[in-house]
Amino acid sequence: MKRTKPSVVVVTGASGGVGRATARAFARQGACVALLARGHKGLEAAAAEVRTRGGQALVVPVDVADHRQVTDAANRVEEVFGPVDVWVNNAFTGVFAPFVEIEPEEFRRVTEVTYLGYVYGTHAALSRMLPRDHGTVVQVGSALAYRGLPLQSAYSGAEHAIQGWHEALRCELLHQRSKVRTTMVQLPALNTPQFGWVLNRMPRRPRPVPPVYEPELAARAIVHAAAHPRRREYWVGASTVATLVANAVAPGLMDRYLARTAYAAQQRSDPAPVTSPVNLWHPVDGDGGHDYGAHGDFGRGARVHGPQLWLSEHRGALAGGAAFAAAALAAARMRTDHGHHDR
Repeated sequence: MKRTKPSVVVVTGASGGVGRATARAFARQGACVALLARGHKGLEAAAAEVRTRGGQALVVPVDVADHRQVTDAANRVEEVFGPVDVWVNNAFTGVFAPFVEIEPEEFRRVTEVTYLGYVYGTHAALSRMLPRDHGTVVQVGSALAYRGLPLQSAYSGAEHAIQGWHEALRCELLHQRSKVRTTMVQLPALNTPQFGWVLNRMPRRPRPVPPVYEPELAARAIVHAAAHPRRREYWVGASTVATLVANAVAPGLMDRYLARTAYAAQQRSDPAPVTSPVNLWHPVDGDGGHDYGAHGDFGRGARVHGPQLWLSEHRGALAGGAAFAAAALAAARMRTDHGHHDR
């Protein structure tokens, strides 16, 4: 990130949601931002936002489930902007339904986009970064990387796969003593358009499990992780921390709790429409579509700040302060003990 010229950043899934907010965040730093996604309206709108915020934009339409398209996209980015400094894997898709109601082809598609899309993106990035011994890859994950959620079995499985693969990859880079870094950001429920275009087979409209956060919080965490990639992962949002800790301590209890509460928590009160846009196979902002932006319609009560992110960003200072406090306490106890001994 320490360069005299603007950083070159690639963001997948950049046409909407977290990817869109992340592109804007990097643009404020003056970065050259390559925007990768399938849609057209969202990509063009994202590019305009990047430029108005001080960055340079390059639109690269791509389906991340196709490794050839991802490789071609990486070549295109470096032809226009030069060597990639940061690659952010964010594109994903899902199916909102009980497992037995998900068709095999649909499950495969979710896996190819959400898991293999990250694999292909990282492979393209590292093929270029490793010879230069410079660069960072940020994997945008979710609390579902550790804790599977009913009605989201395909996405939960892909997130678990990303987590295990990323751990293995990180170990390899450490073994090689490479200066290329990879880190992961685990996100909470977010107010993004995905719940308006997910393939839904439930009787009511889907929604994120509260509490809900705005995508700008996620974007801030991703930008911070890109600048501080030595840490293996970041947990964003108190709900993420609570979920992952509870699942580590009492996973069986979490199974029963989610079995009882998660069906209702992931559905609105109003019935699902007979027809609605679905982005599983085709972008909803393609020809004839419209730009969905970064936000969904769960903004009322959505949070823009998360204490866990602040703690992550100030981890060093907090650790130093804790060490100082512990040393001061130990010194005070020694003085007290010495005084008691004299008496």
